[in-house]
Amino acid sequence: MSDPQSNAARKVIPIAAAAQQEGDSLYEAQKKIYPRAVRGLFARWRWGFVFLTQLVFYGLPWLQWGERQAVLFDLGARRFYLLGYVLYPQDFIYLTALLVISALSLFLFTAVAGRLWCGFSCPQTVYTEIFLWIERKVEGDRTARMRLDAAPMSPAKLLRKGTKHFLWLALSVWTGFTFVGYFTPIQTLWAQAFTLSFGPWEWFWVNFYGLATYGNAGFLREQVCKYMCPYARFQSAMFDPDTLIVSYDAGRGEPRGSRSRKADPVALSLGSCVDCTLCVQVCPTGIDIREGLQYECIGCAACVDVCDDVMDRMNYPRGLIRFTTQNAMAGGWTRSQIWGHVLRPRVLVYGGVLVALCAALLASLVVRTPLKVDVVRDRAALSRIVAGGKLENVYRLQIMNATEQPQNYRISAEGLQGLALASDAEVAVGPAESRWVAVRLQLPYGAAAPGSHPIRFNIGAVSGEAQVSEKSAFLVPR
Repeated sequence: MSDPQSNAARKVIPIAAAAQQEGDSLYEAQKKIYPRAVRGLFARWRWGFVFLTQLVFYGLPWLQWGERQAVLFDLGARRFYLLGYVLYPQDFIYLTALLVISALSLFLFTAVAGRLWCGFSCPQTVYTEIFLWIERKVEGDRTARMRLDAAPMSPAKLLRKGTKHFLWLALSVWTGFTFVGYFTPIQTLWAQAFTLSFGPWEWFWVNFYGLATYGNAGFLREQVCKYMCPYARFQSAMFDPDTLIVSYDAGRGEPRGSRSRKADPVALSLGSCVDCTLCVQVCPTGIDIREGLQYECIGCAACVDVCDDVMDRMNYPRGLIRFTTQNAMAGGWTRSQIWGHVLRPRVLVYGGVLVALCAALLASLVVRTPLKVDVVRDRAALSRIVAGGKLENVYRLQIMNATEQPQNYRISAEGLQGLALASDAEVAVGPAESRWVAVRLQLPYGAAAPGSHPIRFNIGAVSGEAQVSEKSAFLVPR
């Protein structure tokens, strides 16, 4: 009998050989996309968000608050400075709240108008837009770039390509430098840059983040959105027929075809689409929106701007490609009807929960006590008898001053009759510092039954309203 695996192998080998002879490949070569520059309402909005996000990103580390950086995540000292607040790892709940708010915001924006985040504010989109702007300034618009890439290497081509990559690398390094400036004081980092005296941690992250920016925005571009970003894969779960998405009105546009401006499309039995393919040429992911909703669409609305411009030149009404919903497209709804369905219960619930969470987070920050205390029992001596016939338990208190002024704190304990503090009752803690303090509590022998008894430490600022109470236990041996 013949071996089935051998038979399968004999079948596969001729197929592979034939494919190799025909020059076919298992994978299609990726074609470079050359997006055309576009102007219009949504292009202005997109560039507005580019300026806003980069003003915040590049400018925030240089903002000073008193004698320190306004926003600084000091991982070494385990302190996070946010304007007038000093946060510790114990304040992790605030980071959790921010992540929940960010997720809900994404759900809300997606339910209302699809991938608004991707099209206007995502770092990948923002930096790709900046890199494309540099590329256009150096190499020209779409046609000029295509000719330049197809031309053989020459001194002129080398100069243009070299200039472009130099500017890309300069921006990428500055981006990496700014990113590290959120974790190392950026003014200190700037001074070290002139002497190249960065620490190994700073060197690594400046180069890593810079190269990531250079690679993602300069080369990968739409590949990140199409193949690496998970948002494109699960966005459909957050869409419904009342979600505003970039849509092509096939009922109005088909059948498509070219014609002169003076021609009557009705007489030619043509729709409004002149088949200029400009909507494809401006798309950063290279899709044809006329083929319907596709997961590659990032909702940037560049096709809306360019199509409106073509409609203006043809003296046709705008809106052949527009933000609308599937239900509105099928039912021919008016603008008021569309917005009436956009503000549906799902969106209102998302919005209500989001507003409540934001209000709770702000209220929590406003009433937050600028004092943190951790109580740790001394495991070396759980309970002992000391001079005077008293029982003593030893604790270690970590007192964290979350203000930027030196503070004196008073320590007391309660919970058992006769319980007294046998160590210093006051402790001084510097601004935005934490200090471990050994605290001894004593109890007259026989004042409490053997076992573990709940007690409470009270720590408060001598001059201030900061008060913290922490639970612990006093052990009485048998």
